[in-house]
Amino acid sequence: MDYNGLLNLGTELGCQLMASGAEISRVEDSIQRLMQAYGISNAHVFAIPNCLMVSLTPPTGEPITRICRIPAHGTDLDHLELCNALCRTLCQDTPPLEQALAQVSLVPDGRPIYSDRAIILGHFLVGAFFTPFFGGNLLDSLCGGLCGVSIALSTRLLRHIAGSSAFFRTLLSAAVSSLLAQLLVHFGNAGNADAITVGALMLLVPGVSLTTSMREFMAGDMVSGVTRLAESVLTATAIALGTGAALALGQFL
Repeated sequence: MDYNGLLNLGTELGCQLMASGAEISRVEDSIQRLMQAYGISNAHVFAIPNCLMVSLTPPTGEPITRICRIPAHGTDLDHLELCNALCRTLCQDTPPLEQALAQVSLVPDGRPIYSDRAIILGHFLVGAFFTPFFGGNLLDSLCGGLCGVSIALSTRLLRHIAGSSAFFRTLLSAAVSSLLAQLLVHFGNAGNADAITVGALMLLVPGVSLTTSMREFMAGDMVSGVTRLAESVLTATAIALGTGAALALGQFL
């Protein structure tokens, strides 16, 4: 048995699971099951949202460990399902390690690649359809869609700027959207700036990360839960700071 190859197999599969947004308990359980399928019962797995550590002790008695850092990622349910299916297949068939590693490396990225037009249209529709929930009329909905487009454009532009973090991207996108909503109301194109602003900002609300953090807490993964909760709080803080700065600037102007 090539124990280094087996360790690489478990680490690579775990990294792909985490990069697709899988919860920590799923990642650790999948790697444990894979190791047991190949005859390793003393494997240890520890994962947090941006790091994965896998360790096992071969019969020689010298433990070996792999550590992998996970870059910033979102949620890709298609890719997650592909990795889950592959893990079940490997646990059932236990092919040779070279073949298993090849299968893991060939897992297609399920993340769809949308055109710029599709992304802008999606932001427009989200902003337009959320605005009536907060008291906006038809004209306010159209303005909310335009504010959603401003979020898409500003986020895309800031992503290409070196050193632009997710916190500042969210802060500046929220500020641009809120300022545009005030301008549209000021020039008589809409009447409810609050509904327009909140409807467009729903694009930035960290609902997925907050829900995932609660799930991690309930599963007993406190470190991961705290990490994701802190990420949600920082994102909400960025939204509040950007919106507040734009509202203050609008009143000043």
